[in-house]
Amino acid sequence: MSNALLFLFVACAGAMVAIQPSVNAHLAEKIGVVEAACVSFSVGALSLAFLSLCVGNGSWRGLGTTVWWEWTGGLMGACFVSAMILAVPRIGTAAALATVIAVQLITGLALDAYGFFGFRSVPLDWRRGLGCLLLIAGAALVSRR
Repeated sequence: MSNALLFLFVACAGAMVAIQPSVNAHLAEKIGVVEAACVSFSVGALSLAFLSLCVGNGSWRGLGTTVWWEWTGGLMGACFVSAMILAVPRIGTAAALATVIAVQLITGLALDAYGFFGFRSVPLDWRRGLGCLLLIAGAALVSRR
């Protein structure tokens, strides 16, 4: 996959991340917060299972070699989806996303700086730090009422 196509895919995913909380919040109004999160994850899991069968090139056999913390991604996703379902109707989509994005960047900078999870280390320099501060300032401005 070319980098241009990869960026397009990520951009589309970013748009979906912005739309998903509102869709889930509407569902939650009809069935409840936890139930809406469950439906969201179930539809996602079924979609990914289908894709895995159709185009997947990995192997499920490696599942037995995993360690406990490698299974926590789904739990983190469930917490994220639930938090967004609760937040969006109360503080708005932009404020919720601005907060999430700012915290994601801060976390990402820390992960990069220390090379957590065995990935290469990317030092924190003044440009990355300034970018993070500007994003935090932007999130604060977007979140003000």
